[in-house]
Amino acid sequence: MSKKILLIDTLHSSFAKILSEHNFECIEGYHLSESEVLAQIKEYAGIAIRSRFKITKTFLEKASHLQFIARAGAGMENIDVDAANKFNIVCINAPEGNRDAVGEHAIGMLLALMNHLIRADAEVRNGLWKREENRGVELQGKTIGIIGFGNMGSSFAKKLQGFDVDILAYDKYIHIDQQKFPFVKQVSLAEIHQHSDVLSLHVPLTAETNYLVNDHFLNAFTKSIWLINTARGKVLETASLVKALQSGKVIAAALDVLEYENISFEDVDVSKLPAPFQFLIQSKQVLLSPHIGGWTQESNVKIATVLAEKIIAHFNNKLK
Repeated sequence: MSKKILLIDTLHSSFAKILSEHNFECIEGYHLSESEVLAQIKEYAGIAIRSRFKITKTFLEKASHLQFIARAGAGMENIDVDAANKFNIVCINAPEGNRDAVGEHAIGMLLALMNHLIRADAEVRNGLWKREENRGVELQGKTIGIIGFGNMGSSFAKKLQGFDVDILAYDKYIHIDQQKFPFVKQVSLAEIHQHSDVLSLHVPLTAETNYLVNDHFLNAFTKSIWLINTARGKVLETASLVKALQSGKVIAAALDVLEYENISFEDVDVSKLPAPFQFLIQSKQVLLSPHIGGWTQESNVKIATVLAEKIIAHFNNKLK
């Protein structure tokens, strides 16, 4: 049985080290174009990828010996999972590896927003000392609405415990274990809209969640809210967010992801982006980061380790 793995994207060195100890052969293919990968993919039992290009049905048809696709991260939207299943190719991801990083990043962005930290820092550096204008709002006592309670949403909830907040969570596919999460109340979407002061998005990008947060969704909130998106850019319609910021329905927004990102998440040509994005970069109500929520020194190692261990477990189960 072949145990050759093609590394299409870079992973922490621990990935290849762990796998080599179990007789896997990891071949670096970082320099290969998609067509060059396709030309040799039939030689490999597995591939490891982040988001450099899409793994389509056409790609998989040429991967005659492929047994698994390892996605170094959480989201699987760049992989045709349905087609992979039809070809009996196992899709493996590692959301456990960067969930803590995403949870911490969301907390950091929220606190920075509510306390005007980015604006205040820039003002002080420019000789301005505006105290009253930068009076903040405390997180304590607020109601936090979380949509999506998988690895990322539950990690965010855990990190909120010490802030003395009420945590509501909506997830139509997960029944939240109240013994494990006694501090979280699972509610309907209507209750999220009715009670939330803060909304944090933690859902994968699917046909169901594409532009989930639009005009109708935002206008359904009873209160004005702070909004955080560390999930995927296209879960939130930017034009709708702009209107909500202008109307006051959204007080401020923290976005680690944008609907305009390339599939690789590595680059965005800001100069060519439409008017809604131009509003965001000019707005003092908006905090932006370049899709780095799960991008820490520690998560780099954790993702590689989790992914390698899952691959080994998959092969061990097949050999039983």
